[in-house]
Amino acid sequence: MKKSLVLAVLATTLMAAAAPSFAGAIESACLRSDRKAANRALCGCIQQVADMTLRGSDQRRVVSFFKDPDKAQKVKMSKSTSDDAFWERYKAFGEQAEAYCAY
Repeated sequence: MKKSLVLAVLATTLMAAAAPSFAGAIESACLRSDRKAANRALCGCIQQVADMTLRGSDQRRVVSFFKDPDKAQKVKMSKSTSDDAFWERYKAFGEQAEAYCAY
């Protein structure tokens, strides 16, 4: 009984300690943001949607928007076809995250 309790506590501790390393880039940026609604559940949900809808390079670009929100506006206003394609993916991601992560 004691051995299984010790193992359960150890496993829980290890999982809790390892959890931040499994966080995706968007989840981490979300948690570090000053947004009042940011919490582990919401940011994790947003990361799940990002993993389903955005490429890795797109996710890194989205993280840059947390650091510099003006960057998003510049991409949105850009005349570049690659920026336009990214913006369409980004909008779709936002819409899906809003629908999927609404609590």
